[in-house]
Amino acid sequence: MFKRIMKGGQKKPSKSDLHDLNPPPNAANVTVNHASRGGPANSTTGATAAAIPSLPPPSGSVETLPLFRDVPISERQILFLRKCQNCCHLLDFTDTLKSVREKEIKRQNLMELVDFIQSGSGKISENCQEEMIRMISVNIFRCLPPASHENTGQEATDPEEEEPCLDPAWPHLQLVYELLLRYVVSSDTDTKVAKRYIDHSFVLKLLDLFDSEDPREREYLKTILHRIYGKFMVHRPFIRKAINNIFFRFIYETERHSGIGELLEILGSIINGFALPMKEEHKLFLVRALLPLHKPKAVAIYHQQLSYCISQFVEKDFKLADTVIRGLLKYWPVTNCQKEVLFIGELEEVLEATQAAEFQRCMVPLFRQIARCLNSSHFQVAERALFLWNNEHIVSLIAQNRTVVLPIIFEALEKNIKSHWNQAVNGLTVNVRKMFLEMDAELFEECQRQYEEKEAKAKEVEEQRELNWKLLAEAAAQNNGVEDMVTV
Repeated sequence: MFKRIMKGGQKKPSKSDLHDLNPPPNAANVTVNHASRGGPANSTTGATAAAIPSLPPPSGSVETLPLFRDVPISERQILFLRKCQNCCHLLDFTDTLKSVREKEIKRQNLMELVDFIQSGSGKISENCQEEMIRMISVNIFRCLPPASHENTGQEATDPEEEEPCLDPAWPHLQLVYELLLRYVVSSDTDTKVAKRYIDHSFVLKLLDLFDSEDPREREYLKTILHRIYGKFMVHRPFIRKAINNIFFRFIYETERHSGIGELLEILGSIINGFALPMKEEHKLFLVRALLPLHKPKAVAIYHQQLSYCISQFVEKDFKLADTVIRGLLKYWPVTNCQKEVLFIGELEEVLEATQAAEFQRCMVPLFRQIARCLNSSHFQVAERALFLWNNEHIVSLIAQNRTVVLPIIFEALEKNIKSHWNQAVNGLTVNVRKMFLEMDAELFEECQRQYEEKEAKAKEVEEQRELNWKLLAEAAAQNNGVEDMVTV
């Protein structure tokens, strides 16, 4: 019976037949690039593999095929290939009542393929691998629907604050992604063979899909790309460069992308595995891509992942602390208080891994900025800046360099105590002030004396200014009775 079913599939369809297969609109874009493949097909596939068609059967509908367990082991590779061809048919999932039978057949076929790969029943032939990757490409490499902001023109918002946009085809797409994941992680997958199909073109198209608004799809993409990076060493520089390019376009052109957080999660793991001494390429990536990622308005959406990547760099090479801190100061927000709170939190993580020598290089511009934060009228900014003194490592760095730090922030502390509207900020400022007094009473008194002299001088200038205005007012009053002579 199985041989009768397979009989129609033994003949390779002609080119004229291919136009009748109802290919996807972007079929030209999903062809797997086999330029890297050389030589004939694997000889182990034999005559059977040579007769296997590489395209879906010319029939316009999804075929019903037997289960793997119902056919002999020797014929399962052929059945695997036919199931892949069957799953190349694209169906309309926007209408739940359309093609119900075909959708169920395709779902069953995908589940069978996933189980076959997952069960480790043995290595699949090269032809089957090629057809499977082609089927996966046909299904997942598609034009993404317009993002919500493209229709409304609204600013990017926190995805947790709005309903995610879910793809109606996800129940089938998930099985396709699961199949790709199982194929990549399988111990039976030979990377030397697989890299012919999972090539640079395939990886680039995977990266394009990270802009999907469906968080479930981005989660699968994140896992798959991370596994590809781990298994295919030859692709590692290319993947890093491609992610770099996505960041550049996001920072300097669009400032809109749904998958920046997921890409940064992958990079966090990659950075963690960097060998020491760190390559110049990686340091340039930090300076040219990661630090500028603090610039976009939507940084809050991916800031947690970005902060982790930055901290990993400093923990790997403590000499980068000065570069990172100056980079943060360069992109420090001026009017966005919520963004400032995030920056101060990230600054604390970086300072946690900073050594004394690097701290001394950047402490002057750093504490000038912290002084401005201490006097912020937004209480969360001032409060978060004062919380830096709860960190023992940061306090020890400040104590070692108190002769430089205290004169910079002393005025900010005094202003807070005198005039800040928030009681919590007042209380925290008093604690910090007391901490400096206990560190070095003599230095504290000197700073206080200089502050009082500065205040007295400022008061004199203000009084002189008021006197000048008063004299001008009196002179104006005296001339008030005199009529102006106007010549026409």
